[in-house]
Amino acid sequence: MGNSGGSLTTRSTGELHQLMRAAGFTDIEDTEASADGWQVTDFADAGRRSLANLVQQTGTPAIMVSFLDSDVGFIEALSPDGNSWEGLLNRDMAKSYEIPLEHFPIEPAVAGALAWSAAAGLTPDEEAIRQTFTRSAVFAEELSSALRVALGLPGAT
Repeated sequence: MGNSGGSLTTRSTGELHQLMRAAGFTDIEDTEASADGWQVTDFADAGRRSLANLVQQTGTPAIMVSFLDSDVGFIEALSPDGNSWEGLLNRDMAKSYEIPLEHFPIEPAVAGALAWSAAAGLTPDEEAIRQTFTRSAVFAEELSSALRVALGLPGAT
């Protein structure tokens, strides 16, 4: 069992790789740019405060998914106003890893995701968000992509 890195989604007008390095992210890969300045970047590792540091630097909301062997995704999201939420992707696989599912209740994650999306000026799909937290997939990255679509991120696929 190992960590297979993560994915960061944020809006930035600056050089995102430089901002991510300054915030504590390592081994940053290519960035996929979407509409309205939204960007998705993969990374190998992040420090305990990397997401908070990045949101403070950019002044924009961000969502980070850390993957466990591409089987499970741990979501952490933060807005500049300090609102945050956490979630879990691929609950069936998480259960097989003996991850305590009660630490990742679905309804607070859905509520947090809706509030985060609204604060980011997006139009979320509540039912699609709920489905990403309950569905299973071969790879957690598939659910991470589905979550970006559900949150209403422009150009997400």
